[in-house]
Amino acid sequence: MSHDVPVECPDLCGKTIQTLKIFRDLADGTEIQIDFTDGSSFVCCVETRTKVEASLLVCGTGEPKILSKYDFN
Repeated sequence: MSHDVPVECPDLCGKTIQTLKIFRDLADGTEIQIDFTDGSSFVCCVETRTKVEASLLVCGTGEPKILSKYDFN
């Protein structure tokens, strides 16, 4: 998914917000909850993910030679 393309939520247009709550949780991510006056709620969870990259190298003089790359996402 491209990061520069917005996600449209047309079902939310025109609703009146009653409350907006932000719940911070370092383990599970931040959750945003918007409660509307019509009794509906919109909940969005923002997660941060750890990215791990590893390489098998041969080191010597000059630039190291990469034999293999590993991606643990």
